[in-house]
Amino acid sequence: MLATMTFTAGSHLLGGSLFLSAMAGLLPLLVFFVLLGAFGVKTHWCAIISLGVSLLVAVLGFKMPVTYALLAGTEGIALGLMPILYIIIAAVWLYNLTERSGRSADVRMAFNLVGKGDQRVLALLIGFSFCGLLEGLAGFGAPVAIVAAILVTVGFDPIKAAILTIVGNAINVGFGAIAIPVTTPATSVGLEPATVAAQMGHITPFIAAFVPMILLVIADGMRGLKQLWPAALLVGAVTAGSHYWVTNFFTYELTAVIASLLGLASIAILMQFWTPTTPDDVKADKAEGLTASRAALGLMPYWLVVIVFGVAKLWKIGVDLPALLKSTDYKFGWPGLDGNLLTAAGEPVKATTFTLSTLNSPGTLIILTAIIVSIVYGATSSGGKYPFSFGQGMKLLPTTIYNLRIAILTISTIMALAFVMNLSGQTGAIGLWMAGAGTAFVFISPVLGWIGTAVTGSATSAGALFAGLQNTAAMQIGADPNLLVGANAIGGGIGKIVSPQNLAIASGAIGKEGAEPELLRKAAPISAALLVVLCLIVGLTSTLS
Repeated sequence: MLATMTFTAGSHLLGGSLFLSAMAGLLPLLVFFVLLGAFGVKTHWCAIISLGVSLLVAVLGFKMPVTYALLAGTEGIALGLMPILYIIIAAVWLYNLTERSGRSADVRMAFNLVGKGDQRVLALLIGFSFCGLLEGLAGFGAPVAIVAAILVTVGFDPIKAAILTIVGNAINVGFGAIAIPVTTPATSVGLEPATVAAQMGHITPFIAAFVPMILLVIADGMRGLKQLWPAALLVGAVTAGSHYWVTNFFTYELTAVIASLLGLASIAILMQFWTPTTPDDVKADKAEGLTASRAALGLMPYWLVVIVFGVAKLWKIGVDLPALLKSTDYKFGWPGLDGNLLTAAGEPVKATTFTLSTLNSPGTLIILTAIIVSIVYGATSSGGKYPFSFGQGMKLLPTTIYNLRIAILTISTIMALAFVMNLSGQTGAIGLWMAGAGTAFVFISPVLGWIGTAVTGSATSAGALFAGLQNTAAMQIGADPNLLVGANAIGGGIGKIVSPQNLAIASGAIGKEGAEPELLRKAAPISAALLVVLCLIVGLTSTLS
């Protein structure tokens, strides 16, 4: 029972049966989803209880030494803290600077100015592009809460504002919070996150291109689509093309950020040369008194983070900055596990090698951006309208950490659960069993991400839970693991449309607590339709590749 020898995951099947082993491996996930969905237990308690179940299954069912099982959990916790939660905390802190300084009001005015007082244009600007920008930076419910409230303030019916937000947000969820839903599952199964993201970048454009048209129909029916289709077509094409370019040729962490910024810019440019027909019932208040400097300062956290990342990832004049930053990464074998866990081929498991990123971490780059923003906001109050100090900016960091305490506990525990399941062979057994569906599994693989996020409310959590299963099944049926792990993340974004947690956040933001059933009835058909399209795209991609 203790660590006295090497351990090979999957070498011990319950009763010699793959089916029984898969059912045992599913038990922690079953406990998690039943507690959460049927009994309404808080997510962090679901994760803690399920972790305990997975440890028991690993030790008693899969014969993993107790020491190794516990150490697997500690490695998962460490990965949850660094880099995942490090990035999340930094991103939410950066967003909070805009809110706490009061400059978010100027952000809203800037959108009104660009949209020429047309609510349908604002649905595209705010509900799609700005929401995607916030998702790319912060994620974890913040974009839905913020954007739904903004859409109500510019004149949208509250229910319609919530539907616009949760649908417009979906395609960027897979790249949310500096692409944590990509980094987390890829890293947990030893895949290269950039490769997974590149596969996603071949799929998401086909959906992103049409989401703006869906939003116009939600906002104003077929009249809205007829009158605003040039704007929808442009922002959809720009966002789709950016998803492909950023994931394949730039830095995947900024996919949602750059695609959304370029989408915003495309509409802003179009509106300089084109004025749509705006019926009286869809007119919004026009912005008054907003100066260019205030607009630039309000949007500073968003354009500055792109510049910082761009320099860090591309600067090679005089000094190869990307290589220099990457050289500060520290790789080491997880103590007690590295070299002691073996694959079926007798080789050491790669997942026991831990990479600690310091200067090269996206979290560090976001923190640098936040510090600069704090300095500028403290030095410039825009004529006394927005008094702020550098000290206030710094005090926001511990406040942000405190406010995220439950998310920190939940994500750390879920990562521990994922590592115990992966390294003990539980997810491997599930994957081998599901691979019995053959190539048909490819078509249904996004459904796992959809279900996982619909239940947990987090594409990151769904990725951590199902990445091992997707990876194992892909290898068994000869599919590309990068494709299926990526499809899991995209499916998770679509599943977030109907997530109870997401619906609750939207209901609270529009001031209509208890509106979740109505939101679900109106959003579920859209989510289901997008999921079917995604499954077909993933299946065809795998078949043609």
